[in-house]
Amino acid sequence: MPSMLRKELPPITVSGIDFDRLERLAAAAGPDSPTAEFLAREMARATIVPSAFLLRGVVIMGSEVEFRDDATGRSRTVNLVYPSEANLDAGRLSVLSPVGAALIGLSVGQSIEWETPTGVWRSLTVLRVGDEGAVA
Repeated sequence: MPSMLRKELPPITVSGIDFDRLERLAAAAGPDSPTAEFLAREMARATIVPSAFLLRGVVIMGSEVEFRDDATGRSRTVNLVYPSEANLDAGRLSVLSPVGAALIGLSVGQSIEWETPTGVWRSLTVLRVGDEGAVA
């Protein structure tokens, strides 16, 4: 996946516990997974906060998130989950999917643009983050 972006990447924030788990997940998926590489790059640039911080309005693991596909204008609501819990029919999106890896750590109102493993440019904007995954 080329590293040339058409826009600057937005800052992202993740809790220490999510960071540790996601870094291990990306490493376990191996170098043959472009999405795992993307997730690893996202973790490398993330601001890490103590797990006890309340991250309202930030997409964390377990969050319900509404986002807009900026190319189509369509909105979708999903819960961001680990791969073993993923079920698109039930609205549970894996963090190890291209969209899931793009969503982690974004805040309401932020947009991100990235190139998918198939070479297609995608852009999405976070519209709402529920409190379900918020760390208390």
